[in-house]
Amino acid sequence: MVSAVFHSPGDAVAATVPATPAAPPAPAAAPTDNTPSARPPRAAVDWRGLALRVLPPVLSISILIGLWALATMKGGAFPTPAQTWDAAVQLFSDPFYRNGPNDQGIGWNILNSLTRVGMGFGLAAIVGIPLGFIIGRFEFANRMVSPLIALLKPVSPLAWLPIGLLAFKSANPAAIWTIFICSIWPMVVNTAVGVQRVPQDYLNVARVLKLSEWKVITRVLLPAVLPYVLTGVRLSVGTAWLVIVAAEMLTGGVGIGFWVWDEWNNLNVAHILIAIFVIGIVGLLLEWALMALAKRFTFEEH
Repeated sequence: MVSAVFHSPGDAVAATVPATPAAPPAPAAAPTDNTPSARPPRAAVDWRGLALRVLPPVLSISILIGLWALATMKGGAFPTPAQTWDAAVQLFSDPFYRNGPNDQGIGWNILNSLTRVGMGFGLAAIVGIPLGFIIGRFEFANRMVSPLIALLKPVSPLAWLPIGLLAFKSANPAAIWTIFICSIWPMVVNTAVGVQRVPQDYLNVARVLKLSEWKVITRVLLPAVLPYVLTGVRLSVGTAWLVIVAAEMLTGGVGIGFWVWDEWNNLNVAHILIAIFVIGIVGLLLEWALMALAKRFTFEEH
């Protein structure tokens, strides 16, 4: 007999009848593609990590503005943070105006400077990265070129500007030449060091497989050397952006460096301070972009 708990009087009569074996349960229906899957639990927000990332830079900027405000409380030629902010709001309300060839908004000046940096930096990459591969790959080339790099690398960037003016007879190509010659060295040196640090076992396997020199460079060396190349690129773009400001101050034209010098001639210190912040922000954005690119192509286990 099967004992059970019943809840209605009619069911009590059925309790006296011998229970028959229960039918086996029907197999569960196989899940289909339309069955909604369970959502994974949401990860908890790391408030402490977020605070450690946000608070230090906010605190440092606040301290800088506070010291700036204290230093300018008594007035003088140096503008206060509030005056500089008002000038920045007015300046960026129309950053792309044109009132003549030498009177243009700060947006055009930034774009012109970035254009010169892009051209000089691009030419340096086209020449410097292959040259670094050659120096790192062949000992004879390394011994031949290394003394020239050691001699020319420490030369001040602005020392190359008169050479560019003499050779090109124009300010714009001279500025591009200065960026090229100053940003090429980090790419050459880092690429050469990366090639020299490739494990010899990789090259031995390539030799056993009888790979051509082109395949050795593209299939073996390039993937291993890419992090070094990107490090050199990141250092070079910082140098290029640093050099263009000084070069434009001397050559004139439309550019952020010339704009700073022009505002100094007009004794507009607030605009000079704004230009300093703009130069720093643009350089920081370029640095972040290349660091993100380097992380994207760096194959390391974390």
